[in-house]
Amino acid sequence: MSILIKNGRIITAADDYIADIFIENETISAIGRNLQVKAVRVIEANGKLLFPGGIDPHVHLDMPFMGTFSSDNYETGTRAALFGGTTMVIDFVIQTKGKSLYSALNEWKSRSDGNAFGDYSFHLAVTDFNENTKAEIKPMIEKEGITSFKTFMAYRGSLMIDDRQMVGLMNEVKKYGGIVTTHATNGDMIDYLVAKNRSEGNLSPLFHYLSQPEITESEATGRFADMAFHTSVTPYVVHLSCEGALNQIREATKRNQKIFVETCIQYLLLDASLYEKGFESAKWVMSPPLREKKDQAALWAGIEQGLVHVVATDHCPFNWEQKKAGLSDFAKIPNGAPGIENRIELLFSEGVLKNKMSLNKFVEVTSTNSAKIFGVYPAKGTIAVGSDADIVIFDPNEKHTISAKTHHINCDYSGYEGLEVTGKCKTVLLRGRVAIDGDKVLIEKGYGKLIKRGKTSN
Repeated sequence: MSILIKNGRIITAADDYIADIFIENETISAIGRNLQVKAVRVIEANGKLLFPGGIDPHVHLDMPFMGTFSSDNYETGTRAALFGGTTMVIDFVIQTKGKSLYSALNEWKSRSDGNAFGDYSFHLAVTDFNENTKAEIKPMIEKEGITSFKTFMAYRGSLMIDDRQMVGLMNEVKKYGGIVTTHATNGDMIDYLVAKNRSEGNLSPLFHYLSQPEITESEATGRFADMAFHTSVTPYVVHLSCEGALNQIREATKRNQKIFVETCIQYLLLDASLYEKGFESAKWVMSPPLREKKDQAALWAGIEQGLVHVVATDHCPFNWEQKKAGLSDFAKIPNGAPGIENRIELLFSEGVLKNKMSLNKFVEVTSTNSAKIFGVYPAKGTIAVGSDADIVIFDPNEKHTISAKTHHINCDYSGYEGLEVTGKCKTVLLRGRVAIDGDKVLIEKGYGKLIKRGKTSN
């Protein structure tokens, strides 16, 4: 099918101009003023912004955690992402200790195959690095197109690896041009503080926050940077949330080290005062927890300074009944919050319209940088001839209110309930098909495909 989008204002990480876009099959075949082509469908985009489909490189769909599963699966999660202008997500395959990386990949594929509306890929979370695991790194990168490997510096006993395993993994991944990402918090220190608070009867959600002070994140971020510097692997810090951790990144740049950094939309907009709402605060129990106003200011500045490269979501929703597992003990509250649908509209409204970032920077941190870092650029992450026709047609003036009553996330509350935003994703194209048009889904479940990735190109 051919589609002609006329008179839209095209925004990429580098460009800002008005033109037509002609799409044939899955890709963009021409861009220009007043294109004289015949198309099956013509979409008038006068007054609208056109930007590349968002890439969210940090989501958890159908994820087993703390005795339950995140409430969005591949069907509901990728559909909600599309409504919010995100056309590709990268989820985390998590190795079970004692089992192979391939067994984990097969388990995740059993949940994702044929179920996704949007495109997706995987990071491989290594929780047990040994000689057998080591032998799987090369085929994961070269055969499966999974080029990024996640590590946890927290959650001892289930997810955490020690520094010896971390360095071993980094050295192996470096051989084949892959990337190592990490959840950088000091797990042992956090475990000590959690146990201390529980023993003292401090059991409300506030103590989830107080058990993960800034130092636990800044220390681990610095240690990860040092190990990456030693091994020369390409490093990426996920969901960086605070000024102290960002300052560790800043210090690393003084020795000419490049570290890719991701923050999440909630850390830019929400703060720790939400932990003063009694058990309702469980809605915002996530790790790392929400931080202070000064941390928000540091993160916004970090984006402008080029220290923070990606704004993701860490989308990991749990319904209220699931959260209530921790009603009498904060340590039993499933960690995570919904956000996959809200990222782009929130960042436009609170970032671009409030002069905290340019339109080009907005596209950079929601799409282009992820595409480059995770090896799918220029097929994804830009609007250019030959690129996949993943395009968001965006009304920059439409006001609407975020609410669980109207979102498409499979979660019965929103962390942004009642927040009015300006800017709305109106039509979303995925590989040359109109996937979302207003309130309608026009593609079928299973249209989303698993994307094999190459090496970092940034």
